Amino acid sequence: MLTSLLAPIAAVAALALQAAPAVPAPTPEPMTQEQRALLRCSAAFALVANGQANSDPEATRWPDLGTRGREFFVRTMAQLMDQTGLDRAGISRIAEEHARTLSARGEVGKIMPSCLLMLEASGV
Repeated sequence: MLTSLLAPIAAVAALALQAAPAVPAPTPEPMTQEQRALLRCSAAFALVANGQANSDPEATRWPDLGTRGREFFVRTMAQLMDQTGLDRAGISRIAEEHARTLSARGEVGKIMPSCLLMLEASGV
């Protein structure tokens, strides 16, 4: 079940980041608290959007995240690659880890209110 939830994250990350040049990345910088929050919310949006696409009652209580959540995810991944020096594989791995942790701990619903505020502030 968890693997099927993470597949959309990996697919979106791979498609969104295809245009990024494939150059050797420098040693990644540690992530700031803000960057970690962006990453957690991106993972939460991907999980909720997947749940909404599959009519999960828990996911349908949130606003539709199919388009805006995906765009937030794409922009965040590109921004974090630029800021941290991580490559596509590295940022995808971290996003998957965040999604796995959020799902396993049942924390998606807990962070969604603040993530939705972040989405609004982003202008996406």
